[in-house]
Amino acid sequence: MGALAWLGIPVVAGVLAALWAAWAARPPKATGDGASLAEHQRFLAAMERSTVGRSAGGGSDGPASS
Repeated sequence: MGALAWLGIPVVAGVLAALWAAWAARPPKATGDGASLAEHQRFLAAMERSTVGRSAGGGSDGPASS
């Protein structure tokens, strides 16, 4: 009975690995151009909001130059 368990463990692991590989290799869902462009615009707007008010060259949170 012990030998059967030792043979079953790799078989179960192999089946699980094959199922995971098949799931991971599935083709991605296609998104429409409109949805993709809208998402990109939201991303750009969020990036602009996060950088408003910061200067490009001498912020106080950078290392001091000597």
